[in-house]
Amino acid sequence: MDEEFLYGRQLPETVISHNLRNAPNIEKRPAVLKRGKYIYCQRCGNKTVRDEVALPSQRYYCPHCILLGRVATHNLLYSIPEPHHFLKITSSPLTWQGTLSKLQAICSSELLEVAQTGGKHLMWAVTGAGKTEMLFETIAWALQKGRRIALASPRVDVCNELYPRFKQAFNNIDIILLHGKQNEKYRYTQLVICTTHQLLRFFRAFDILIIDEVDAFPFVGDKGLAYAADNALTEKGTLIYLTATPSRKLLQQIRKKQLTVSYLPLRFHGYLLPEPIIILDSQLKVFKKKNKLSRKIIKIIKRWESEGYQFLIFVPKISLLEPVYQSVKKILKHDTTGTTVFSGDIQRIKKVSDMRKLKYRYLITTTILERGVTFPALNILILKADDTNFTVSALVQIAGRVGRSFKRPEGDIYFACSEYSRNVKAAVAQIKFLNKKGSKVQK
Repeated sequence: MDEEFLYGRQLPETVISHNLRNAPNIEKRPAVLKRGKYIYCQRCGNKTVRDEVALPSQRYYCPHCILLGRVATHNLLYSIPEPHHFLKITSSPLTWQGTLSKLQAICSSELLEVAQTGGKHLMWAVTGAGKTEMLFETIAWALQKGRRIALASPRVDVCNELYPRFKQAFNNIDIILLHGKQNEKYRYTQLVICTTHQLLRFFRAFDILIIDEVDAFPFVGDKGLAYAADNALTEKGTLIYLTATPSRKLLQQIRKKQLTVSYLPLRFHGYLLPEPIIILDSQLKVFKKKNKLSRKIIKIIKRWESEGYQFLIFVPKISLLEPVYQSVKKILKHDTTGTTVFSGDIQRIKKVSDMRKLKYRYLITTTILERGVTFPALNILILKADDTNFTVSALVQIAGRVGRSFKRPEGDIYFACSEYSRNVKAAVAQIKFLNKKGSKVQK
């Protein structure tokens, strides 16, 4: 049915049919408003100085959400109120056969309670805690109650990873995957998996909106995407944030009781997070001139080589990749193979795959590997950890790559820096805070 195309969505007239524009229950409002010397976009919530975005005939467009198609002051946003036209589900739709740990089950129950009562909630779970499985109970309940649910992530690769897992967990439920690199035609479904950018196309659609990796780029710090999340929720909807590294803003909301929180301080295998060891190394300040690593760092890398474990060395800038690689290569045996990898590397996927296949012992990398990559037995060194490119979130996420398997739940994580910076202190404090909570649970 044509009208389903607009259920709980907001789209300009340029992408909908003439017949749909005249549907009896259609709602429309200006896409962009003029207010003095500014324009305000009602799709993404951003304001812009009019003179910077002028079109002919005194029309103005929003530059912030233009990747989803241009909207301007002469456009309207069309919507049909969310009707919840879904097939009735009489028995549990959950086909997942796994079991939760005791702590996961407690967090799952807390999420269900939040979904039933409404509001905003943060699930603060350590890296490798098994967040996805904790969502199943809440989503199964919501599906049976006829609620509409979205699971959004800032990153396309996370959405691509989540989609097959949810298809398997809810085998008889129609789920759509939405992101900019997906060619599948839109259809109306009760459960949606999408990037946070796709939320800009929804309006008062979801009774439950779950945002995974809420601290990740591009969602973090983007007012337009935060606005889109609020806009995509029904008026009494539930917003659930998932993260291992909450931002300062989220932590402030917890302190002010504006956000409820659940903690999962232990990983699926029941061990604490490996805590970083700080190496204060004055030679890092002049590394680019001398291209030489200090004795203490060389000693660590050689020990890793003799122990036989794989390792990652993180650097803050692409320009440091090759010099560090050459310095590391000089101190290791000829058959200890490694390479560099970064976001623009056309061989990135293959190199990561080869690392998993043990073709490489080490990678020299940037923050591109801070998330979403798991190797079973790993050590990590962050060079110039005090560089501003390493945010608190990045440092905690990188540290979280270590100790993620049953076979080796521990590992080395070193922060090498020329000074004990604010971000380094905050990252270490955050890991110790979660371990303190985790050790109480272990007892």
